[in-house]
Amino acid sequence: MNLGIVAAFAYGILAIAGGVIGYIQATSRVSLLSGSISGLLLILAAYFQLQGQTWGSILALLVTAGLVVLFAFRLVKTRKFMPAGLMTILGILALAVMVNQFVALR
Repeated sequence: MNLGIVAAFAYGILAIAGGVIGYIQATSRVSLLSGSISGLLLILAAYFQLQGQTWGSILALLVTAGLVVLFAFRLVKTRKFMPAGLMTILGILALAVMVNQFVALR
């Protein structure tokens, strides 16, 4: 198992946890739905990477990049570090690991 798979799985778990926390604290169904969908897509991408499917890494890269952009816009809009700043930083780190592993496999 490479670090790109671990990064996709970990960021997927964080996305799901963030959606659940957003729902509990603010009763935001949008947070729950978007966190669950993006988290499950990342976990699914990690699973397919484990199965040797190269499109799994592409899916993980796209979902993570989308989340980084979304959270960066939220950070600029709200100027609050939690949760947008934390998820942006962790997303950038996960994206860097995934890109590194994707390039190394090519």
